[in-house]
Amino acid sequence: MLGGDNVFERITFDPQVMAGRACVRGMRITVAQVLRLMGSGMTGQEIFAAYPYLELEDLNASLQYAAFLASEEVYPLAG
Repeated sequence: MLGGDNVFERITFDPQVMAGRACVRGMRITVAQVLRLMGSGMTGQEIFAAYPYLELEDLNASLQYAAFLASEEVYPLAG
């Protein structure tokens, strides 16, 4: 498991919220949105000012979830 006690508890999927996309704690902010903010150069302080309901653990969980997805192994088909 990544980063301690079930970091993915903060990442939720609900068909009624943002069409089932990965969200932070069931809120209407997707992991992708958090990652875009961070990737655009926003600091944690800037993100917290714009989204005061987010917590540091939410940003960390989003990064760890992205790392988990990026660690997927791809095997070429035999041809």
